[in-house]
Amino acid sequence: MSWFESLILGLVQGLTEFLPVSSSAHLRLTAAFSGWHDPGAAFTAITQIGTEAAVLIYFRQDIGRIISAWTRSLRDRTMRKDPDARMGWLVIVGSIPIGVLGLTLKDQIEGPFRDLRVTATMLIVVGVIIGVADRMAARDETGGRHRAPKRRKELQDLGVRDGLIYGLCQAMALIPGVSRSGATISGGLFMGYRREAAARYSFLLAIPAVLASGLFELKDAMESDHVSWGPTIFATIIAFATGYAVIAWFMKFISTKSFMPFVWYRVALGVVIIVLVALGVLSPHAAESAG
Repeated sequence: MSWFESLILGLVQGLTEFLPVSSSAHLRLTAAFSGWHDPGAAFTAITQIGTEAAVLIYFRQDIGRIISAWTRSLRDRTMRKDPDARMGWLVIVGSIPIGVLGLTLKDQIEGPFRDLRVTATMLIVVGVIIGVADRMAARDETGGRHRAPKRRKELQDLGVRDGLIYGLCQAMALIPGVSRSGATISGGLFMGYRREAAARYSFLLAIPAVLASGLFELKDAMESDHVSWGPTIFATIIAFATGYAVIAWFMKFISTKSFMPFVWYRVALGVVIIVLVALGVLSPHAAESAG
């Protein structure tokens, strides 16, 4: 991998990790359209450590309170009713599905799931799901001619059942094209949570899964001779800086704006990929790494 490739891929990772458009799909497509090798699951997982570092810094006050309260709840049972302690336990509960499925489906994630036809299908299908969830949330928030606005849930309302559903939604992002934030936020909207609440929990929930995945791939990468460490570390730094800026923008955006621009983008991109593959312009296995 060249330094230029790492720059572009790091920017793509940082720009798309937190938006509901699928960072794994965009990394794969960037490589395919540029004629580069697929950066691979290891590169994606390692650069995601950079974007998760941005989450840790942006939400550092929330995370500090959660860790402190959760740690105290291990010794003091009465602390388990504390909202921050409960959030710590719920992040753990919500991380179980992606942990189990990530290990179970590792070969499929690194193989058949990377087919561009699968990616395109997921871009379209999940895009439509996000659109439906967004419209439903907007209808509840604004009400209508014959109905009053409906109260949407806050993070204080989160329980074990909802935490597990969030976790199952996050696990769907193991398939390129789904989008971790898109799946979890739309899942939260369907369950009745406000946009900001759904996004905040989505980002917090991703921390254990992404860091664990990145460290797991890092261990394997350190034993491999096929990793370009300089460019990969450079891409991770770029992803961190870009990702931090995107988080700050996105949290302000969702408080007043609709997700529909992302929906139309996903559907359009998915259709373009399907057409290009059908016409033979693009191979469904374009840019796959040879090793």
